[in-house]
Amino acid sequence: MSILVIDKPSGPSSFTVCKRVRGMLRAPGQKVGHGGTLDPFASGVLPVCLGEGTKVLPFLLGADKTYEAVVRFGMETDTLDATGKVIAEHPLTGLDVASVASALADFRGEIEQIPPMYSALKHAGRPLYVYARRGQNVERRPRRVTIHALDMLGFVSPDRVRLRVRCSKGTYIRSLAADLGTRLGVGGHLLELRRTAAGPFRIEQAITLEEVGATLAAGRPLPEISEVDALSHLPRLCVDEPQALSLVHGKDMAWRTLGRGDAPADGPACAVLDSAQGPRLIAIVTPETDGRVKILRGFQQAREALGLGSVAERR
Repeated sequence: MSILVIDKPSGPSSFTVCKRVRGMLRAPGQKVGHGGTLDPFASGVLPVCLGEGTKVLPFLLGADKTYEAVVRFGMETDTLDATGKVIAEHPLTGLDVASVASALADFRGEIEQIPPMYSALKHAGRPLYVYARRGQNVERRPRRVTIHALDMLGFVSPDRVRLRVRCSKGTYIRSLAADLGTRLGVGGHLLELRRTAAGPFRIEQAITLEEVGATLAAGRPLPEISEVDALSHLPRLCVDEPQALSLVHGKDMAWRTLGRGDAPADGPACAVLDSAQGPRLIAIVTPETDGRVKILRGFQQAREALGLGSVAERR
């Protein structure tokens, strides 16, 4: 198994979606994980990794995301979104298309955000939302994030705007909505949120939970994304079979033997492929400062394809 792109509905948590997928697959012991949490009230792209596919999770979490969001002005909530209690209301004085467009310009590029209290970010080992539910406020340091693109898709008079946001890892769209309302002097909160892309995954590839169930019931194959395609954002290294065997065995290797010259001082993780077989993902590696190859992840399917069997079989 590899990766499914699920169109998460509004309501269940990302963990619950993974649990439902595992149940439909009737594989209680199989590893299932998601590639980037979506808040329960949000919908859209949720990569769900299955089996060996869970090994690529750490390399998906840092990818850029794209969202479509509806911001409602005039009301502030304690959660910064529509699930919270209204804590302040403001008149919509001067709010129009031109004022919103002007304010959006201030949020493009690298900005600072204060993480919301109702978030999973941890303080002293506990998620911030635990403190928030107790009525406690924890001091939070601003974090730098990047808004690569921020476009107004429509203004619905008198109090709503639909936005498209492409942003870096760690961006809180709830905070963006609230900060935009503050900048306009009318307050605001996030009314709707839908993720349309996460790294290489797009909403056009997504399948609903109902479609997963119907596909399995009909005995048809699920539209899985391979680990190779999921890691298309990483640099690629193609190796021959002797090199693939060395990597699978975990042998010490010099970076230059992979055909990329000397190891860069701060080189990124690279996907190593055996192009003669598909291509097939052999490992994810990175250069060490001493010029050696560091294997970050190896893949059981590569062992089996090379006729080595599983690690368990060799014990």
